[in-house]
Amino acid sequence: MIAQLKAAATRPQAGVGVIVGAPALQAEAPASKVNFSDALKGAIDAVNGAQHKAEDMGKKFALGDDSVNLSDVMITMQKASISFQASVQVRNKLVSAYHEIMNMQV
Repeated sequence: MIAQLKAAATRPQAGVGVIVGAPALQAEAPASKVNFSDALKGAIDAVNGAQHKAEDMGKKFALGDDSVNLSDVMITMQKASISFQASVQVRNKLVSAYHEIMNMQV
């Protein structure tokens, strides 16, 4: 990870200069615009999917399915729990920002 950060830091910026003899770098395409509501819906759907997967694995384990072991069930449940907690924290920050903006003096 540190090597990736160092490589990104030493990479020349577009328009800064040209190195003679270096292969031509392709210009990076501008990032496409993402609709906030679509991004939020996608994140919530991912959390919901993780919770459903954890629930299904728990049910399979409880019914005695040999293809599901306890460690996989516990890991999946913890991933679902962490993703849910992260989404709650994002929601709290959004609500806090909303309240702060609404309380601004105009």
